[in-house]
Amino acid sequence: MITLLTGENSYEIHQRLRQLEAEFQDTVERIDGAELELHNLSDLISGTSLFHQKRMIVIRDLSSNKTIWEKLPDWLDRTSDDIHLVIVEPKPDKRTKTYKALQKSSSVLEYKPWSERDDAQAAKWIMSEAEARELALTPALARLLVARVGVDQWQLTQALDKLLAAGEVTEDVITNVIDARPSENVFDLLETALKGDVNRLRELLAVLSATEDPYMLFGLLSGQAFQLMALALARDEQDVAKNFGVHPYALSRMRPYARQRGSAGAREVLLAFNQADEAMKTSYVDPWAVIEQVLFTVAAPSKINPPSQ
Repeated sequence: MITLLTGENSYEIHQRLRQLEAEFQDTVERIDGAELELHNLSDLISGTSLFHQKRMIVIRDLSSNKTIWEKLPDWLDRTSDDIHLVIVEPKPDKRTKTYKALQKSSSVLEYKPWSERDDAQAAKWIMSEAEARELALTPALARLLVARVGVDQWQLTQALDKLLAAGEVTEDVITNVIDARPSENVFDLLETALKGDVNRLRELLAVLSATEDPYMLFGLLSGQAFQLMALALARDEQDVAKNFGVHPYALSRMRPYARQRGSAGAREVLLAFNQADEAMKTSYVDPWAVIEQVLFTVAAPSKINPPSQ
């Protein structure tokens, strides 16, 4: 029996592999495919063991071993019925003869990573995981957790473990216990600029400049400036979420500022970021200086009270 575990969702692959190993209920042989020698392949997949009637062999990263990867189709039909061969390949080249042969002779299980569009699925999944841990979590809190952490299942699992240790889960507990993903911190930065709170803006910049990559942060800020513009022009907020793959929670936080600035004000914000982007690409100035300048430019016209939520 041959199983191919593929796809870039490493969490789901890990969980499925654990399940297969648990069902086998015996010692699992784990092989680094990159180090496998061709002369060992025959004994590995067609040989028997003196100690075990049945064997389970897990091979990772076999496609990086070009010699064996190209020869593998010749050996697939020779795999012993007493062997369960599990090949773990997150990103195999689907154009190769070997992958096509595996499609015909093995059980192919593909696990695709979740995107921001899968936030509802992630919230449903986190509810199920919380229930398995006997952790009380409402749908609203599950959505908040996904908005704060993102849809990466490894990070969501770690967040659940932290909440389990904290005891009762509330909105304040999630905010205080769970670290926000970079995009969440970035929104706090842009939101502060849109409010015109220059003192708080300086504080946030001081903290983030010590921990974040300026180019990555600027890219996230630019994306959110574009979202502001899209919201200011859009008739239907759901269209923005659908077309740009933006989490509805993020748009709900951006909404009051889109209304406050309007299309003209949002266009000025986007123009400021376009000019900053040119400065980033064409000059040797400190990128943090560029980020600071554009955010203070955004904050400059905000002499009115923050918008009501």
